[in-house]
Amino acid sequence: MFRYVIRRILSAVPVMLVVTAAVFTLLYLTPGDPAGVILGPDATPERIAELRGRLGLDDPFYVQMLRWYGKLFQGDLGNSLFLNQPVARAIMDRAEPTLLLTTLALLVALLIGLPTGIIAALGRGRAVDTLVMLVAIVGVSMPTFWLGLNLIYVFAVSLRWLPLAGYQGLDQGPQETIRYLIMPAVTLGLAQGALLARMTRSMMLETLGEDYVRTARAKGLNKPAVVIKHALRNAMIPLVTVIGLSFAVLMGGAVITEQVFNIPGVGRLLIQAIGRRDYPLVQGIVLIIALMYVMINLLVDILYGVLDPRLRQTRA
Repeated sequence: MFRYVIRRILSAVPVMLVVTAAVFTLLYLTPGDPAGVILGPDATPERIAELRGRLGLDDPFYVQMLRWYGKLFQGDLGNSLFLNQPVARAIMDRAEPTLLLTTLALLVALLIGLPTGIIAALGRGRAVDTLVMLVAIVGVSMPTFWLGLNLIYVFAVSLRWLPLAGYQGLDQGPQETIRYLIMPAVTLGLAQGALLARMTRSMMLETLGEDYVRTARAKGLNKPAVVIKHALRNAMIPLVTVIGLSFAVLMGGAVITEQVFNIPGVGRLLIQAIGRRDYPLVQGIVLIIALMYVMINLLVDILYGVLDPRLRQTRA
């Protein structure tokens, strides 16, 4: 197992190098001039040229990339052009809402997806199966921003049960924090819950048709024991991959949800940084999100190997 984990960790290194190079190159090729945005529309060409030289934006591509890599390997993501603070500090200051929102959204997705997927599989071909799959298709197809605006209208404007928008930190009390995050978490997690329901149904139908499940039934085990101990346990092995990827997708999707609900998280900071052409901040945030994707995939691979020893032998 130790050898398997080391191999998976080493395989993530070249992926991260490619990701960092792609992030820098794409932002370098993005149109727009940070110096012009900083100085405003009334700035003269001479002042813009002077600022570009001071920021190192006139240097060749490879010089800028090597300088960025040099700082990156020292743990320095650079300084924000507009916030006047290190990029790492700016991201850390806004990490709490994003991490809480993503975790709650994943919880919503699991609470919706796993039970409904199991119910649909057990009632295959019946009305409940058709209803669950129909709702799942609607959930996957529904635009996040449209669902968020409708939830705001119903629960904040009409019923006044929940806050309209914004965020209260954990220092104000966990209950108040959750009140502000309920609607964003449902908005973000519903689509992933629908996707998870479809995947759970598919995996459960596959395992319910296996010989060992039929053997368990023939031995006289009751239905809950067959479903939970034999079918669901084996169906969870491929579902672990889906759940891990769902967390990564939810973290990326938080960018739109935070903007809709005015949550001061990393996603909203990214949109502001793009509008200001704050390249160091955009590079830092995109890099952190990409790093989270790689780390989650790494954890899923390791967990997959723990659940299925045959995979460790195959990849060893």
